[in-house]
Amino acid sequence: MAHATNKFSSFSYLSLDVVSGALASMYFFKQLLHVELEGTRYVLLALAVWVIYTLDHLVDLRRSKEAPLSARRIFHWRHRMILGLLVVIAIVFGILGSFFWLGWGIELQVATCLGTVIAGSLGIIHYQGWFKWKEVSIALFYVIGVAWLPLLKASPLDLNWEVFLFLVFYVLLALLNLLMLTFLDREEDLVSGFGSAAQKMTTAQLQGGIRKLGLLLIITSLLAFAFLPSLYRTYSGILFLMTLAHYLIFFGSKSSENQKRIAMELSFSMPWILALF
Repeated sequence: MAHATNKFSSFSYLSLDVVSGALASMYFFKQLLHVELEGTRYVLLALAVWVIYTLDHLVDLRRSKEAPLSARRIFHWRHRMILGLLVVIAIVFGILGSFFWLGWGIELQVATCLGTVIAGSLGIIHYQGWFKWKEVSIALFYVIGVAWLPLLKASPLDLNWEVFLFLVFYVLLALLNLLMLTFLDREEDLVSGFGSAAQKMTTAQLQGGIRKLGLLLIITSLLAFAFLPSLYRTYSGILFLMTLAHYLIFFGSKSSENQKRIAMELSFSMPWILALF
């Protein structure tokens, strides 16, 4: 049992749970907007997400004022050389794959522009710390990253206010996830010198804000399930389950902080349910 737990922890430390969630989120918007996406697009997104998250962890190690504290950071410290090499390989493969599969068409042009803006913004946040609420920008970038291609391919007739509502909800759900993770990491981030919402608010204020946002999203998703056209009922239901899972894991679970983190990240994989319909 312990061996299985260690394997699952390694799966999370490698950010593969985040990759699965990102792919499922793109699948969510692909189904919502009734578009077709080739499997190569999922491969490129998986590489991009894995590189971003792994690089973020490796950069954090270099900026940390103290030795790594959490098991996650210890893992990245121990394997930093091989992870760095894999990041380089993934970047090269991603660039070559993009030109081979996409060509210099509209998809690659938009992806390049978005990637440049997101990378530049994250770099400023990392090294300058000028943005007070980095969690907001990261949540927004996450949703842009998983939704831009389905939006680009969608028919204008499908780009209605309901889709905009789901986009806003997804941003707020990603923000809820980030605030919860910030709360779990608050002591380590403080010691290591990492800025976050936990350093801008008291523990009680942050926990209260998380509770209010979680309840707001639960109520909103239930109202959407009840009052939106039946076409959107499945999507509203999935968002309700994702939000409820976050809320129950964070406030109701007696699991360890690492187990809570893994469970919350895996909840973003729930949209794979749509593959059954």
